[in-house]
Amino acid sequence: MKTDNNLSSKQKLRVSMLSQLSKLKEVDRANKSFSIQEKLFETLEFKKAKIILFYASLKNEVETDRMIKEAQAQGKVIGLPVVFDKERDLVPFLVKDFPKNLTLGPYDIRQPKEEFSNPISLADIDLVIVPGVAFDERGNRLGRGKGYYDRFLKTLPKDTPSIGLAFDFQIVDDLPHSSVDLPVKKIITS
Repeated sequence: MKTDNNLSSKQKLRVSMLSQLSKLKEVDRANKSFSIQEKLFETLEFKKAKIILFYASLKNEVETDRMIKEAQAQGKVIGLPVVFDKERDLVPFLVKDFPKNLTLGPYDIRQPKEEFSNPISLADIDLVIVPGVAFDERGNRLGRGKGYYDRFLKTLPKDTPSIGLAFDFQIVDDLPHSSVDLPVKKIITS
Protein backbone atom coordinates (compact mmCIF):
# COMPACT_ATOMS: atom_id res chain seq x y z
CA MET A 1 0.00 0.00 0.00
CA LYS A 2 1.21 3.45 -0.89
CA THR A 3 1.21 6.33 1.54
CA ASP A 4 0.61 10.07 1.50
CA ASN A 5 4.31 10.58 0.67
CA ASN A 6 3.71 9.72 -2.98
CA LEU A 7 2.62 13.14 -4.18
CA SER A 8 5.54 13.43 -6.57
CA SER A 9 4.84 10.01 -8.10
CA LYS A 10 1.16 10.99 -8.44
CA GLN A 11 2.17 14.23 -10.16
CA LYS A 12 4.50 12.41 -12.56
CA LEU A 13 1.84 9.84 -13.43
CA ARG A 14 -0.79 12.56 -13.89
CA VAL A 15 1.47 14.50 -16.29
CA SER A 16 2.33 11.31 -18.23
CA MET A 17 -1.31 10.21 -18.53
CA LEU A 18 -2.58 13.66 -19.52
CA SER A 19 0.09 13.72 -22.23
CA GLN A 20 -1.00 10.30 -23.53
CA LEU A 21 -4.65 11.38 -23.46
CA SER A 22 -3.86 14.49 -25.51
CA LYS A 23 -2.15 12.33 -28.16
CA LEU A 24 -5.09 9.97 -28.65
CA LYS A 25 -6.55 10.49 -32.12
CA GLU A 26 -10.13 11.77 -32.18
CA VAL A 27 -11.39 8.80 -34.22
CA ASP A 28 -9.82 6.40 -31.69
CA ARG A 29 -11.33 8.34 -28.78
CA ALA A 30 -14.77 8.17 -30.41
CA ASN A 31 -14.51 4.45 -31.21
CA LYS A 32 -13.18 3.52 -27.78
CA SER A 33 -15.79 5.70 -26.06
CA PHE A 34 -18.56 3.97 -28.00
CA SER A 35 -17.16 0.55 -27.00
CA ILE A 36 -17.08 1.67 -23.36
CA GLN A 37 -20.69 2.86 -23.69
CA GLU A 38 -21.80 -0.53 -24.98
CA LYS A 39 -20.07 -2.29 -22.07
CA LEU A 40 -21.49 0.18 -19.52
CA PHE A 41 -25.05 -0.21 -20.82
CA GLU A 42 -24.75 -4.00 -20.46
CA THR A 43 -23.84 -3.87 -16.76
CA LEU A 44 -26.42 -4.84 -14.19
CA GLU A 45 -25.69 -1.60 -12.32
CA PHE A 46 -26.68 0.48 -15.37
CA LYS A 47 -29.73 -1.62 -16.23
CA LYS A 48 -31.10 -1.36 -12.68
CA ALA A 49 -30.34 2.35 -12.23
CA LYS A 50 -33.12 4.88 -12.52
CA ILE A 51 -31.06 7.96 -11.56
CA ILE A 52 -27.47 8.11 -12.85
CA LEU A 53 -24.88 10.75 -12.03
CA PHE A 54 -22.65 11.10 -15.11
CA TYR A 55 -19.90 13.63 -15.77
CA ALA A 56 -19.75 15.93 -18.79
CA SER A 57 -16.48 14.84 -20.37
CA LEU A 58 -13.58 17.17 -20.93
CA LYS A 59 -11.84 17.20 -24.32
CA ASN A 60 -9.45 14.27 -23.73
CA GLU A 61 -11.61 12.06 -21.48
CA VAL A 62 -13.84 9.12 -22.37
CA GLU A 63 -16.61 10.94 -24.21
CA THR A 64 -19.91 10.85 -22.29
CA ASP A 65 -22.23 13.10 -24.35
CA ARG A 66 -23.56 10.24 -26.47
CA MET A 67 -23.92 8.05 -23.35
CA ILE A 68 -25.96 10.70 -21.57
CA LYS A 69 -28.26 11.27 -24.56
CA GLU A 70 -28.78 7.52 -25.05
CA ALA A 71 -29.40 6.93 -21.33
CA GLN A 72 -32.01 9.71 -21.36
CA ALA A 73 -33.60 8.15 -24.45
CA GLN A 74 -33.87 4.91 -22.46
CA GLY A 75 -35.77 6.75 -19.71
CA LYS A 76 -32.92 7.20 -17.23
CA VAL A 77 -32.89 10.34 -15.12
CA ILE A 78 -29.49 12.01 -15.49
CA GLY A 79 -27.58 14.17 -13.10
CA LEU A 80 -24.32 16.01 -13.50
CA PRO A 81 -22.10 17.47 -10.80
CA VAL A 82 -22.01 21.20 -10.20
CA VAL A 83 -18.65 22.36 -8.88
CA PHE A 84 -18.72 24.82 -6.00
CA ASP A 85 -15.10 25.90 -6.07
CA LYS A 86 -15.19 28.11 -2.96
CA GLU A 87 -16.55 25.22 -0.85
CA ARG A 88 -14.43 22.67 -2.80
CA ASP A 89 -17.58 20.64 -3.26
CA LEU A 90 -19.51 18.71 -5.93
CA VAL A 91 -23.30 18.77 -5.79
CA PRO A 92 -25.37 16.55 -8.10
CA PHE A 93 -28.06 18.34 -10.11
CA LEU A 94 -30.67 16.94 -12.48
CA VAL A 95 -30.17 17.88 -16.11
CA LYS A 96 -33.17 17.69 -18.40
CA ASP A 97 -32.16 19.32 -21.67
CA PHE A 98 -28.64 18.02 -22.34
CA PRO A 99 -26.42 19.69 -23.48
CA LYS A 100 -28.54 22.84 -24.01
CA ASN A 101 -28.91 23.65 -20.31
CA LEU A 102 -25.19 23.43 -19.50
CA THR A 103 -22.74 26.19 -18.75
CA LEU A 104 -19.00 26.30 -18.18
CA GLY A 105 -18.14 26.11 -14.50
CA PRO A 106 -14.82 26.14 -12.65
CA TYR A 107 -11.94 24.38 -14.47
CA ASP A 108 -13.98 24.61 -17.73
CA ILE A 109 -16.22 21.76 -16.55
CA ARG A 110 -19.61 21.73 -18.24
CA GLN A 111 -22.32 21.66 -15.61
CA PRO A 112 -26.05 22.28 -15.35
CA LYS A 113 -27.22 25.87 -15.18
CA GLU A 114 -28.75 26.11 -11.74
CA GLU A 115 -31.90 27.83 -13.01
CA PHE A 116 -32.74 24.79 -15.18
CA SER A 117 -32.07 22.02 -12.70
CA ASN A 118 -32.72 20.71 -9.23
CA PRO A 119 -30.33 19.14 -6.74
CA ILE A 120 -30.47 15.36 -6.39
CA SER A 121 -30.59 13.74 -2.98
CA LEU A 122 -27.53 11.50 -2.53
CA ALA A 123 -29.79 8.67 -1.38
CA ASP A 124 -31.66 8.80 -4.71
CA ILE A 125 -28.59 8.23 -6.91
CA ASP A 126 -28.52 4.64 -8.20
CA LEU A 127 -25.18 4.81 -10.05
CA VAL A 128 -22.23 7.22 -10.26
CA ILE A 129 -20.06 7.36 -13.39
CA VAL A 130 -16.62 8.64 -12.40
CA PRO A 131 -13.88 10.22 -14.53
CA GLY A 132 -10.21 9.63 -13.88
CA VAL A 133 -6.76 10.32 -15.24
CA ALA A 134 -5.62 6.80 -14.28
CA PHE A 135 -6.94 3.74 -12.42
CA ASP A 136 -5.49 0.50 -11.14
CA GLU A 137 -7.15 -2.92 -11.11
CA ARG A 138 -8.31 -2.44 -7.50
CA GLY A 139 -10.34 0.63 -8.46
CA ASN A 140 -7.95 3.22 -7.08
CA ARG A 141 -8.16 6.34 -9.19
CA LEU A 142 -6.00 9.31 -9.93
CA GLY A 143 -8.00 12.43 -10.61
CA ARG A 144 -6.89 15.89 -11.62
CA GLY A 145 -5.56 16.68 -8.17
CA LYS A 146 -8.28 18.73 -6.50
CA GLY A 147 -9.95 15.88 -4.56
CA TYR A 148 -13.54 16.77 -5.51
CA TYR A 149 -14.60 13.24 -6.43
CA ASP A 150 -12.85 11.66 -3.43
CA ARG A 151 -14.75 13.96 -1.09
CA PHE A 152 -18.01 13.45 -3.00
CA LEU A 153 -17.79 9.64 -3.15
CA LYS A 154 -17.33 9.52 0.63
CA THR A 155 -20.71 11.25 1.10
CA LEU A 156 -22.65 8.63 -0.88
CA PRO A 157 -24.46 5.72 0.78
CA LYS A 158 -21.98 2.80 0.96
CA ASP A 159 -24.01 0.60 -1.41
CA THR A 160 -24.13 3.16 -4.26
CA PRO A 161 -22.29 1.64 -7.25
CA SER A 162 -19.49 3.73 -8.78
CA ILE A 163 -18.00 2.94 -12.18
CA GLY A 164 -14.86 4.55 -13.61
CA LEU A 165 -14.55 4.99 -17.36
CA ALA A 166 -11.06 4.78 -18.90
CA PHE A 167 -9.12 3.94 -22.01
CA ASP A 168 -6.98 0.78 -21.73
CA PHE A 169 -3.70 2.70 -21.36
CA GLN A 170 -5.10 4.54 -18.32
CA ILE A 171 -4.99 1.33 -16.27
CA VAL A 172 -1.73 0.93 -14.35
CA ASP A 173 -0.48 -1.91 -12.15
CA ASP A 174 -0.13 0.01 -8.92
CA LEU A 175 -1.54 3.47 -8.46
CA PRO A 176 -0.11 5.62 -5.67
CA HIS A 177 -2.96 6.29 -3.26
CA SER A 178 -3.53 7.63 0.21
CA SER A 179 -6.07 7.44 2.99
CA VAL A 180 -8.15 10.26 1.43
CA ASP A 181 -8.47 8.47 -1.93
CA LEU A 182 -11.62 6.43 -2.47
CA PRO A 183 -11.65 3.64 -5.08
CA VAL A 184 -14.46 3.06 -7.58
CA LYS A 185 -16.26 -0.27 -7.41
CA LYS A 186 -15.81 -1.14 -11.12
CA ILE A 187 -13.84 0.11 -14.14
CA ILE A 188 -14.89 -0.16 -17.78
CA THR A 189 -12.23 0.19 -20.47
CA SER A 190 -11.62 -0.17 -24.18
